[in-house]
Amino acid sequence: MPEAPRDRVIFVFERIDDRLLFLPLAARRALDECGVRLTLQGWRSMSTEARKQLSRCGAEDRIDRARVLELLQPAAASTRPVAPTLQLEAASPPTELTSKLGPLRPIEPTTWSTLRPVERYALVKVCARGTAARVSAAYDELIGARAISTHLSAAGDAKMVDVADKAVTRRRAVASCRVHMSAPTLQRLANAPKGDVLAAARIAGIMAAKKTADLIPLCHSVATTSVRIDLEPVTDPPGLHIHATAETLDRTGVEMEAMVGASVAALTVYDMLKGVERGIVIDKVQLEMKEGGRSGRWERQC
Repeated sequence: MPEAPRDRVIFVFERIDDRLLFLPLAARRALDECGVRLTLQGWRSMSTEARKQLSRCGAEDRIDRARVLELLQPAAASTRPVAPTLQLEAASPPTELTSKLGPLRPIEPTTWSTLRPVERYALVKVCARGTAARVSAAYDELIGARAISTHLSAAGDAKMVDVADKAVTRRRAVASCRVHMSAPTLQRLANAPKGDVLAAARIAGIMAAKKTADLIPLCHSVATTSVRIDLEPVTDPPGLHIHATAETLDRTGVEMEAMVGASVAALTVYDMLKGVERGIVIDKVQLEMKEGGRSGRWERQC
């Protein structure tokens, strides 16, 4: 099943054909946010084109209230005012929704935030009133493989995450890794056969961080404002601790830039010293901290 297009107004699990004899969830969202209740008879009294237009209004990220009320005028006798429903927050799914879905149908905050407002509305509505089969069908269509990774569509196809709607904010990430070597090799860092090991590794890490989008297939091109590579020799056990810090002012984070920078700096150390010791080990490439964006600050706990 292909991923739903951005302009879809009827979901497959709704099983509503083009005649629109029943209100699709998109139309219900338009009515709810405008504080209007419409009878089924009133809905069917509207022209097919008006029903389509109302559904399109409900599929938009922002509801055009004036347009919705204009479309409802021919069916005004079949409407009544109700308390308007507020648009669902994009930061994280409602507790009631995750409880209803259970542990076998997870929705991470990052996945929830990538859903369109009408998709979030549809999930909440179906889980509140739908049968178990309908809930399962809605989850599979709207979340599906996205529960595993935001780089997968609901059908499981690889995709690049759309970050166009995200705010440009200051973002920072720190990654680290370790390079293990013998004590005699550590002592030769300054006069290795290929030259200054630390200087070469530092430059390589910076260059690699700036090329991250060329190395990681679905990674965004980020305008890095700063990349710093720190290499600290340690004696117990002998080796190097490498820290890479990347910063940007952009719509997505620089976690991958930091991790690529640390990794390539470590690989460069190996390349510079492999003539001295081929048994050098690189391990524990990991994110230490990230900050900025919707999810705020995260820090690895010791």
